[in-house]
Amino acid sequence: MIRKYFGTDGIRGTVGQPPITPDFVLRLAHAVGQVLKKSESRPTVLIGKDTRISGYMLESALESGFNSAGVDVVLLGPLPTPGVAYLTRAQRASLGVVISASHNPFADNGIKFFSAQGSKLSDAWEQAVEAALDEAPVWADSASLGKTRRLDDAAGRYIEFCKSTFAHDLTLKGLKIVVDAAHGAAYQIAPKVFHELGAEVTAIGCAPDGLNINQEVGATHPGALVRAVLANHADYGIALDGDADRLQLVDAAGRLYNGDELLYLVVSDRLAGNDLIPGVVGTLMTNMAVELALKARGLQFVRAKVGDRYVLEELEKNRWLFGGEGSGHLLVLDKHTTGDGLISALQVLQACVRSGRNMAQMLAEVTLFPQTLINVQLRPGQDWKSNTQLAAKTRAVEAELGDAGRVLIRASGTEPLLRVMVEARDAAQAKACAERLVEAVRAE
Repeated sequence: MIRKYFGTDGIRGTVGQPPITPDFVLRLAHAVGQVLKKSESRPTVLIGKDTRISGYMLESALESGFNSAGVDVVLLGPLPTPGVAYLTRAQRASLGVVISASHNPFADNGIKFFSAQGSKLSDAWEQAVEAALDEAPVWADSASLGKTRRLDDAAGRYIEFCKSTFAHDLTLKGLKIVVDAAHGAAYQIAPKVFHELGAEVTAIGCAPDGLNINQEVGATHPGALVRAVLANHADYGIALDGDADRLQLVDAAGRLYNGDELLYLVVSDRLAGNDLIPGVVGTLMTNMAVELALKARGLQFVRAKVGDRYVLEELEKNRWLFGGEGSGHLLVLDKHTTGDGLISALQVLQACVRSGRNMAQMLAEVTLFPQTLINVQLRPGQDWKSNTQLAAKTRAVEAELGDAGRVLIRASGTEPLLRVMVEARDAAQAKACAERLVEAVRAE
């Protein structure tokens, strides 16, 4: 069954345009309620949101839709996506709901869901919801309507959970840290987590007005963090995205570290503590240098499709704990069931504090391979997979690179674009090879 509304991470779009309209969101909540009631007579759902102005409207629509199906609602207020996942599990709720469009600008918003275990839901569950959307509503009578209450200390509970993932015998005392919450869901929480663990905290991107989420700050605009770290002579800088499920880190020199490097650093720390780690999951875009460094330490490495839900699927299939992608989504499954920017940052800082080394020193043996990525516009109906010239040039490039590089060609999931990526130890070689492949695409 082809999904009509759900994408790779819930339902997302521009506010005021289908499907992000209050009437559809009410129907969506009612349909989800009908699915829940097939296995539970009186479900309870938790609803959290980021700081977009549209969150008020969508929260009200969700609340009405769930109540109309006989589902109780607990409102959490502004809370990071992984915080909703945690509280869903801790409160023994039936479902967690997040109103957020993550790193998108304020004009967008979305709805995503977590299971009672705090994990992403299956394709089959999403298909069941879409099927229920096509059915007539079953309005509960007055005696059966759901009720709504607010969990006033949701942020405090999540702060304590984040702190509990940091080693109890360590502290952040003596460290100056800049925290950038992207004017998003973690604007109150993130500074408190690091301050309460002992750090001297400077906060930027922590003054939301409903319209400025992700605007020139946060994980998608790390330049603001780099400037603040240098201006404040800080030891580290931590940037989250709008819903705080991913991060970027900066060191005292202003160098930015991506998710691939941070994943290696966390795994390296665990190996130093004699943890048993059979393997690690990355994505098709994970830098080859990280793959080679992990394999050199005797670890298996598996590449999943791009997207943290696919990384999680591979981890669960292999029963492994560590995975992530370069964008800063890290999964540390012995600490949380989903990607969490705050907890990932704490794992990195814990590694540095415990080893007495900074990030640059811990990653001295990992030099990222240069990558050249070129997006090529595809004509309507263009079948790039049958392009024999492209296939021949791809084989030639792969032979030229050998074990010192790789080629990745994939279609965009959202635009008529073909993404051509070549990775090599030499930047000029990567660029030249990518351009040869692009010529073959355009020549068709």
